[in-house]
Amino acid sequence: MRAILPITVALLLAGCASSTMEAARNGAPTAQLDSHKTPDLVAQCIQFSWQEENTFGVDASGYLEARKQGGFTVYTREAESFVDVYAQAGGTRVDYYAQKNDGMALRRRAAAATCL
Repeated sequence: MRAILPITVALLLAGCASSTMEAARNGAPTAQLDSHKTPDLVAQCIQFSWQEENTFGVDASGYLEARKQGGFTVYTREAESFVDVYAQAGGTRVDYYAQKNDGMALRRRAAAATCL
């Protein structure tokens, strides 16, 4: 029973983040970035940069998962910020989405840009 509860909570949170991300994808990204690096390298770099406690403090989080359509999604808790990273001709496209236009969202966008 103790093992089931954390798994259930994790699945519920993933479902909430997923629906938030799908709703955001129906609109335009907050920013679009391009890179000559491969999608997997860019996605891993963004994940690690968003986990940096010196930059994001208690809000440091970055989760990486493969997308069914190809590429990767890196997202924070509750999907406050997330990126879709996918291949395009000549490199990689990064679509950045943020729920809020605040300092934290700007820091995450800047951290993502350092991975290009």
